[in-house]
Amino acid sequence: MNNKLLKKFADLAVKVGVNIQKGQILVVNSPVECIELTRMIVESGYQAGASFVMVRYNDDIVSKTLFTYASMEVLTEVPQYIIEQHKYIVDNKAAVISISAPTPGLMKDIEPLKMQAATKAANEKIGFYRKHMMSNGSQWLVIAAPTLAWATKVFPNEDPNKVVDKLWEAILSASRVTEENDPVADWQNHIKRLAKRNQMLNNYNFKTLEFKNSLGTELSVELVENHIWGGGGETAQTGVYFAPNIPTEETFTMPHSHRVNGKVVATMPLNYQGKLIEDFYLIFKDGKVVDYDAKKEKEALKSLLELDEGSSRLGEVALISYDSPISNTKILFYNTLFDENASCHLALGNAYTMNIKNGNDLSEEELLAKGYNKSITHVDFMFGSKDMNIFGIKQDGSKVQVFKDGNFVF
Repeated sequence: MNNKLLKKFADLAVKVGVNIQKGQILVVNSPVECIELTRMIVESGYQAGASFVMVRYNDDIVSKTLFTYASMEVLTEVPQYIIEQHKYIVDNKAAVISISAPTPGLMKDIEPLKMQAATKAANEKIGFYRKHMMSNGSQWLVIAAPTLAWATKVFPNEDPNKVVDKLWEAILSASRVTEENDPVADWQNHIKRLAKRNQMLNNYNFKTLEFKNSLGTELSVELVENHIWGGGGETAQTGVYFAPNIPTEETFTMPHSHRVNGKVVATMPLNYQGKLIEDFYLIFKDGKVVDYDAKKEKEALKSLLELDEGSSRLGEVALISYDSPISNTKILFYNTLFDENASCHLALGNAYTMNIKNGNDLSEEELLAKGYNKSITHVDFMFGSKDMNIFGIKQDGSKVQVFKDGNFVF
């Protein structure tokens, strides 16, 4: 891959993504295969004024080996040094860049209950870290870089020697990084456009959104009172403006955890903990999933829904036009970072406190009373389609068409 483009990408992640501040600590979570990009991010971080850049490498193959051979006792143990490391990140309000490079289907032979138990154990010990990040305690960012396994899944019929470069091209294009442009300036303009749409939706102050398409989705999603639409850029509790996802095309808000009813049909596979859940639907009653099915990896879907009380309820509803840059590539990325920005999506699990007025200042009890969903997970799945129609029901009961044939009408 062209080093000039990689450097542009690294600078974008540091300067716009987390918007690193002088003297701030930067943490980079990276798959071992992504060492070249990681090294460039480290350099960009120091050049932008980071006091220290901490790199935390991970390896999907090692993780699979762990889940294959380790005892349940080992899988549910969280060593003290791991806890202390997360405390260090939170206490110092470090900025965190995570590189996403999934291996779809890698964990297909792993017992879902093992992964469920490990997830619960981790949350008991380091749940404070998830809470800090989901409430924008400090800046965070998710970007992507290709691995051979991921690229081969995305382009199964292409020359194996060229698939990584091909996926790099798709990632950089979606991330608005080209030879000729200034990605930092382009992103600042893109964020402004998303902010205008967020403001329009906030001005409508809808009570409910109604979704319907020919695939079987017929869903009513009530929004929490004083909800806030976000997307593009966000402000951390430290006052720093940042962009948590590159790429992003979404505008999203908080559904009421007990006021969702109807059926939703997924339009893309869901890569959950290395298992590829395909052709699935969910039926909600009073906010909770009461029925579901999947043609592939139904047990993985069951494991997700039964993880805790909140994992069977919604924490996010997001709107993206079918006619959008990532959707128009016609590439199925098998990676939520991209696929969620090609389609309207919902998230099972924890909600973002920034999606409700003064959410970061409210107690957990106050948030729950308003319809906030609490969970140890947050998993997006896609349900947008080219014939999706969406109506917003205003507080006075009047209807406004938001989507017609898959796209925003404004």
